[in-house]
Amino acid sequence: MAHELHAEDRQAISETLSRHGHLFDEGHLDRLGEVFTPDVVYDMSALGQGTFEGIEAIRNAARHLGADNPIAHHVTNIVITGEEDDRATARSKGLVILADGTFAGVTHLDGLVRHDGAWRISRRVITPNRTPAGGRS
Repeated sequence: MAHELHAEDRQAISETLSRHGHLFDEGHLDRLGEVFTPDVVYDMSALGQGTFEGIEAIRNAARHLGADNPIAHHVTNIVITGEEDDRATARSKGLVILADGTFAGVTHLDGLVRHDGAWRISRRVITPNRTPAGGRS
């Protein structure tokens, strides 16, 4: 059942989602605890990248990609639904600029929890946007 979130919670969740891009794009992989819970599940299987469990696994995957990491992450169209005290879901659109200069659009589905007094992503599922609206049945 939906739970009404306070404006302060909505702002904090939006900032957590936005901070993700800043940390990755600036190479601050040592600060991923600012956006993720320690036991986060980061599912990129729809992109052919697999699923990573825990901050260290995400950090290692980003290091492994090296120069093939996207150079810019942008988040927009954030829709937040409160689930219960200290839990929320956010859907957002993402635009990434890849190292070769091409662009890709994705949808994020994030489960968030209040962790140590701050909103953190506990589960992220990334789905590519590959079919135009007119091409869906």
